[in-house]
Amino acid sequence: MNPYDIAPILKRIMSVASRASDIIFSPGSPPKVMVDGTLTEVPLKDLRPLSPYQTEMLVLDLLKDKPQAMETFLRTGSVDVSYTLEKTGRFRTNCFRQRNSLVIVMRVIPTLIPSFESLALPKSLLGSLDLKNGIVLLTGPTGSGKSSTMAALINLMAQKYAYHIITIEDPIEFLYPKTKSMIHQRELGQDTDTFAAALRAGLRQAPQVIMVGEMRDVESIEIALEAAETGHLIMSTLHTIDAAKTIERIIGVFPKDQETVIRSRFAQTFRYIISQRLMPKPGGKGRVAAVEVLRSNDRTRTYILKGAQAAGSLEDAMADGHHEGMQTFDMDLLDKVSRRVIDKNTAMRYATNPNNLGLKLGILKTEAAPDDSTDDSMTIDQMPALGLDMP
Repeated sequence: MNPYDIAPILKRIMSVASRASDIIFSPGSPPKVMVDGTLTEVPLKDLRPLSPYQTEMLVLDLLKDKPQAMETFLRTGSVDVSYTLEKTGRFRTNCFRQRNSLVIVMRVIPTLIPSFESLALPKSLLGSLDLKNGIVLLTGPTGSGKSSTMAALINLMAQKYAYHIITIEDPIEFLYPKTKSMIHQRELGQDTDTFAAALRAGLRQAPQVIMVGEMRDVESIEIALEAAETGHLIMSTLHTIDAAKTIERIIGVFPKDQETVIRSRFAQTFRYIISQRLMPKPGGKGRVAAVEVLRSNDRTRTYILKGAQAAGSLEDAMADGHHEGMQTFDMDLLDKVSRRVIDKNTAMRYATNPNNLGLKLGILKTEAAPDDSTDDSMTIDQMPALGLDMP
């Protein structure tokens, strides 16, 4: 086996670590995998830690047929690319430079688009499928399941309506099957230079729905607002932790003298802000998403318009809007504890307001939370050996 060909290495890793969400190749260490949010050292009988030269050669192997990606990597020190390995899977890959060496992080993309039911998402999110215009934002930190939720919603929408849907991704992740809709997927660096350029071009391509992988800058947010105002449905993601921070990010990227206008435009165009946090299930049986849901109504639009001057908090608005399908993270955590989907300790770790949640769970602030959690990490002894034969 060629020690600098990444394909056979991935095949062996995936054959024994099918539950891995990420694979990391870093100098000074053998490949490691992320399982249920925990970084796990994979035991390799015949593999020494990777050298800087080996990881560099693996990066070259990944980028050898992608000249634009190679140019971006050489210029910026990092690049995102998609990688497909027949009979093994697809991977969203980031190569980056650190301390004069190269690192590869590969996110494993499931072959099948997850179903809405399998993700255990709130039923209220199904209301987003019937929207004709506006902005729907999915937010959360990296690895919080945003891409899976977005793919599940897009797939359901494509089955329900005969739409023209354009996706702009960096890189393309899930591949959509043929449905009533027609879906065209564009990849950054290969099919377009920037999100903003593709989004602006998308306005001339007769879509009903445009999915933007991420709104990264003023230009892309401005065009998204314009598209929503002209009758398109825009679905996108942001790396923000909750609805309140998402609103701050959208408003904050624009100059201060535009704040009033942007608040008004965003208040009128937003339809949903959906935020996610992935949490471990008891006993190491996978992970489940805690979901915060903010919908557009008179009260939430007023909050966006007035910001800190608005009466009451955004959390109060979501709690009071429960009958409209809204919920805070802590409301969802409380529900999941009551149904034994997660344990109390996990809920406390992921809570927005641990003190308030602790009181509702019957955990006094002066006491330690009962140890009803189960260690969901995977030990080396629980992982089968890979036995890669590399120098």
